[in-house]
Amino acid sequence: MRIVIQRVRHASVTVDNQDVSAIGQGLLVLVGVENGDTPADAEWLAAKTVALRIFDDTDGVMNRSVLDIGGEVLAVSQFTLTASTRKGNRPSYIRAARGEEANTLYEAYCQLVADRIGRPVGRGIFGADMQVSLLNDGPVTIIIDSRLRE
Repeated sequence: MRIVIQRVRHASVTVDNQDVSAIGQGLLVLVGVENGDTPADAEWLAAKTVALRIFDDTDGVMNRSVLDIGGEVLAVSQFTLTASTRKGNRPSYIRAARGEEANTLYEAYCQLVADRIGRPVGRGIFGADMQVSLLNDGPVTIIIDSRLRE
């Protein structure tokens, strides 16, 4: 699984001109699921997401997590994170997990994060054409791949 975490002042998802989910200060997480990903990948990424110290402490040092600040999380499925651009200029999505498998791991990730922060995680609509709005704070953007475990 690959995720892109953005520290945000606020973020929201719209589908067909209807607001689906919105958060205030916290994390917008784009979630891509690849073939071969497992619940262990979702577990590892959820733990990393919640513990990642990318919010400022009183000294202005990134030393606090979303849990520490009582922040919110909005997770949006995004199969394009699995893109390979190795050949030519048209991305290949052959590594992307198929719908049901991807949705199961995406939902598992969301629930694991929600359990850790003690509040619901905002979600997009899996497989929908979504419009995502955000105000990136910093900007702070982190990419994490569960296969690299960095």
